[in-house]
Amino acid sequence: MSLKKGDKAPEFKGMNQNGEVISSDTYKGKKLILYFYPKDNTPGCTAESCNLSDNYNYWLSQGYEVVGVSPDSVQSHKKFAEKFGFKFNLIANTEKEILQAYGAWGEKKMYGKSYMGVLRKTFIINEAGIIEEIFEKVDTKEHTGQIKESLNLQ
Repeated sequence: MSLKKGDKAPEFKGMNQNGEVISSDTYKGKKLILYFYPKDNTPGCTAESCNLSDNYNYWLSQGYEVVGVSPDSVQSHKKFAEKFGFKFNLIANTEKEILQAYGAWGEKKMYGKSYMGVLRKTFIINEAGIIEEIFEKVDTKEHTGQIKESLNLQ
């Protein structure tokens, strides 16, 4: 079963880069940009995370929070967030249950070989916990622009 626009977003709970428990309840009544990425400190993931971070004040001004999720450890997230100055939460999903709930864990192919990995996706979730938009083809360098265009934001 894959999620689609209009679906209720699955609940989630995990540890952020500071060792604090973050859950969907943390964001009840708020709009959320929930993005799933493969690995800290890799070129595409760094570009995507930095683009969202560079525009974080804009997102806050529009009533959105930003949360990143990957299977990296709390320690890896801490180093990644400190290195680039991220002010938003990165959830360590080492057990991959959040990734699976959102359909962001699946089969990938590289050099003709199949393997299981993170499928880069972003979900825009409204204040009522409903998915408003899903990005399955993420423009890592211009993700903010991609989201703004889709949501008709200035």
